[in-house]
Amino acid sequence: MKLAIVFGGESFEHEISIVSAIALKKVIFCELIYIFCDKNRDFYLIPALEINSKRFSGGKYLNDIKLMLKRGGFYYTKFFKEFKVEFDAAINIIHGADGEDGKIAALFDFFGINYIGPNIEASVLSYNKFFTKLYAKAVGVKTLDYEVVSKDNPNITIALPVIIKPLRLGSSIGVSVVREAKELEYALDVAFEFDDEVLVEPFIEGVAEYNIAGCKVGDTMRYSIIEEPQKELILDFDKKYLDFSRTVKVYEARLTEIRNEEIRKNFKLIYEPLFQGAIIRCDFFLVKNKIYLNEINPNPGSLANYLFEEFDMLVQDLARSLPKRKKIAVTYKYINSIQSAKGKA
Repeated sequence: MKLAIVFGGESFEHEISIVSAIALKKVIFCELIYIFCDKNRDFYLIPALEINSKRFSGGKYLNDIKLMLKRGGFYYTKFFKEFKVEFDAAINIIHGADGEDGKIAALFDFFGINYIGPNIEASVLSYNKFFTKLYAKAVGVKTLDYEVVSKDNPNITIALPVIIKPLRLGSSIGVSVVREAKELEYALDVAFEFDDEVLVEPFIEGVAEYNIAGCKVGDTMRYSIIEEPQKELILDFDKKYLDFSRTVKVYEARLTEIRNEEIRKNFKLIYEPLFQGAIIRCDFFLVKNKIYLNEINPNPGSLANYLFEEFDMLVQDLARSLPKRKKIAVTYKYINSIQSAKGKA
């Protein structure tokens, strides 16, 4: 099997995507094709044996083969002939904008490319934290109280302490915990650097958090172990950056089977059917003995490989069972019937 790793993008999380893509070499053992989307949204075919972070920061990738995205896949021209980059499925590992907001999914759908990753609808609902809250409520999953404030109206009514997050961003970029009123203005300024709207939630000291990843292969949900991450106050950008290159397996949380099943049930409510074809990770809080969704990670760092026992097999099995896109037959039957009724050919 050949899988194309598509990464980069015009995003605040561009560099994280590079780190995450390189890490997949250690955990996926079929043939990998690396396709890089640079800041100008041009695509390049990167030699898998020569891929490293300096290739991108130093601009060396500009000497690699430039690709065109068109019907059926990626193509390049050599000696006046056009060649197709052959692969069985693409893996969307673009984090943040372009990858998680639906742009790349729209391109793949439009050009008929098989891919592992959230579809357009799933991307839109999970990229915007406000939409995520609405979606979770609609499928019966609890979320913490929240409010959305904007640059034009930055007034917060939730009692301190609070956590402030840019509405459309991940990797803990622009996130702050505010305990005192004097810290609020600065925290909002930081968040508004990245988005015109921010999500505000109550900050719960020492809350238990549990992470689970999974996907649906055929008719079967495949779950990872449930992890209780080693937490500090919040995971800052630097720690998340390193986390996206993680390939070492983690320990399973010590929970009762009843609690495990409750977390898996909430994950399944989020996953089905919206996220079919994607490997996602959901982070849950346990508050007063009840499960609450913290966030959906539609493109988790290195696809959360560290949570799975047989990640390579999972990815290849998913690639073989991706949802089939319904092909619409365009027959011009309606126009022809009108023309026939008018006596015209």
